[in-house]
Amino acid sequence: MSVQECTIRSMINERNEMETNMAETYNPNLLVTYKSIKNGEATYPTLKVVQLETLIAENEFRSNQLSNRLQAQEKQIGLILNNLTADGWYSDSTDKAEVLSDLCDILGHEPKQTVRLTGTIVFEVDYDIPLDEVEDFDSHYFLQDNLTLDSYNGDVVVESWTVEDSDVNW
Repeated sequence: MSVQECTIRSMINERNEMETNMAETYNPNLLVTYKSIKNGEATYPTLKVVQLETLIAENEFRSNQLSNRLQAQEKQIGLILNNLTADGWYSDSTDKAEVLSDLCDILGHEPKQTVRLTGTIVFEVDYDIPLDEVEDFDSHYFLQDNLTLDSYNGDVVVESWTVEDSDVNW
């Protein structure tokens, strides 16, 4: 066996031994005290190893999100700067609407205007009234308390509604 083969086998044995030792010594419930610095003040919290692993994973996730967001925003700024030229948005042939449209496309923004809609809704409701409540039944209050008005569009906000008129068909 050559010296090189002996060295490689020795390294493999050491690695396998190290992995075995690590697996035997890993304890997810072991308490670990670490130094945390926030606003210039040092604290020494104690957590289980598994809790510390979760914190590390969450911080890595947040860091990746921030990095991705920063890259996307740098790309947007680059696209805007590329258009701020004599041949781009400063050109005499470029109108304001085109510039605003390009900006909205680059920033992924959909310009909107809020409008107020009013209308009348006609409805019919069947309700089984308990017999002991028939005499005192008030359809107006019943409908006001039990009807709701909702929308399946996330851009719609129902500010108010009221029951104007109601009638009972006995």
